[in-house]
Amino acid sequence: MMAMPLRVLICSDAPLMQDGLRTMLDAEPDIKVVETTDSGVHAMMLARTHELDIILTSLTLKGISGMDVIRRLDKENLESPPRVVVFTVSDTDESLMEVLHAGAAGLLTKDTSREELIVALRAVAKGHAMLAPQITQRLLNWLRKRELPPEETLQPAVATLTPRERQVLLLNAHGLSTEEIASELSVGVATIRTHTYRLRLKLHLKDRAQLVSFAYRAGLMQSTWSR
Repeated sequence: MMAMPLRVLICSDAPLMQDGLRTMLDAEPDIKVVETTDSGVHAMMLARTHELDIILTSLTLKGISGMDVIRRLDKENLESPPRVVVFTVSDTDESLMEVLHAGAAGLLTKDTSREELIVALRAVAKGHAMLAPQITQRLLNWLRKRELPPEETLQPAVATLTPRERQVLLLNAHGLSTEEIASELSVGVATIRTHTYRLRLKLHLKDRAQLVSFAYRAGLMQSTWSR
């Protein structure tokens, strides 16, 4: 029995972008483009009336912005809310972090290749977070430059971490992949995935992007620790 295709809504205020994305996604047998729209209000209506897996959107839409769509979806209490992947080009690092905090599961650039886009959509549909490499580096650089005092409310959670969980958290925050962390610590990839999963449960975080944010907000990256 064939699995149901991923149901995707494309939102962009640029007709050429809509058409290009639709053409790329329609070529994939496991992806179905349900609709395209240039309106944030229309996107919300479609999210309420269609069973969507992913909303692929730009931040600039008519009516309400892509950011507002993300925030409103979080308050809709939909039975199976779609995950949101944002594609962007020249936003500030602060707004990129704001998009992640609002609840986006993916951030891509308009330079993302077709193969990277497809991989990202499939990964996000499985519950992972996906950030384009350029965006990951920008966010890491931005976070490193911000010397904010640690958030005291996070310290009790930090105290519950085992030494190995703390190592895995720090390596994630330094941008290493699961495979690179496994190599760094001389353990199997499955072991690192287990540690990362337990970290997310223990810290009540949804994905890797939130793990990175937590490490910085908790002041863990201000130590003299280095790889």
